[in-house]
Amino acid sequence: MITESQKTPPSLVSKLIKMTAHQRVLAFASLIVLLIVFSIASPNFMQTSNMLAILQATSVNGVLAVAATLVIISGGIDLSVGTLMTFTAVIAGVLLTNMNLPLPIGVLGAILAGAFCGFCSGSFVAKMKIPPFIATLGMMLILKGLSLVVSGARPIYFNNTEGFDEISRGSLIGEVLPFLPIPNGVLILFIVAGVASYVLSKTILGRYCFGIGSNEEAVRLSGVNTDRWKIAIYAVAGGICGIAGILISSRLNSAQPALGLGYELEAIAAVVIGGTSLSGGRGTIIGTLIGALIMAVLTNGLRVLSVAQEWQTVVTGIIIILAVYADMMRRQKSK
Repeated sequence: MITESQKTPPSLVSKLIKMTAHQRVLAFASLIVLLIVFSIASPNFMQTSNMLAILQATSVNGVLAVAATLVIISGGIDLSVGTLMTFTAVIAGVLLTNMNLPLPIGVLGAILAGAFCGFCSGSFVAKMKIPPFIATLGMMLILKGLSLVVSGARPIYFNNTEGFDEISRGSLIGEVLPFLPIPNGVLILFIVAGVASYVLSKTILGRYCFGIGSNEEAVRLSGVNTDRWKIAIYAVAGGICGIAGILISSRLNSAQPALGLGYELEAIAAVVIGGTSLSGGRGTIIGTLIGALIMAVLTNGLRVLSVAQEWQTVVTGIIIILAVYADMMRRQKSK
């Protein structure tokens, strides 16, 4: 039983809440500044087609970032989200194109494959006590290889799968409101984010996610099977990566087995920019969405300004370093 002396001091709780809210405000302000700067630098940036392209790009990275948020809040890290996305896209290709199964079964199969891979990663971390960085790095390489093996190292196209491309590129909102042709991929992102936010704030999984990230030993001593909940968190994150796999393969109308590497870094950067602490125990989904938008706007803006791809990669690396450094400064101030 937790006594009054063992509870987190109200002043500390309010301080952490204020810090998280402050970080979200800073991230949102940064997003506005980026939009203004790029719109001034290029008249093409604020065109409707380009704004839709930014939202479309955000849908994939945003869903991956939501998955990464769950794991990072719990005190872990998942470097396999990018290649897991690719692997689930390949699984969808095998089920829908090679085996000619119905669309719902192919989509469900991809999500379940993602959840199973997440379950494996969680088991490596929780049961085998392998550090999350090493466990998910190994899983990243495993999934990269399996994607090539299962696909025969060739892209799998969905040309004969009716309606598959509409999952990401269609617009249900546009059919109702023709002046607002927001892609379905963006709608799916907000649905995933809404459900994840509810899970984190209103369910036992969310409570244990924050608890394990804040003080795993205290949660374990209170009688909770932390290993089981860790595995559940990684499995849920894996299922969300499966949704990202469906989105990117629908957007490209193909499963590209060589794709995926690098997506994990952008997802983690979006999470940290949004205010989630790499040490665990603190973070929000709305902050992650803002971070994902910042990454998408930055990448798109540099492309519109004809900045070379290699320099775009340099900028992304700098942002990741600055985001992690900012997280370290936040942690020091909270002590």
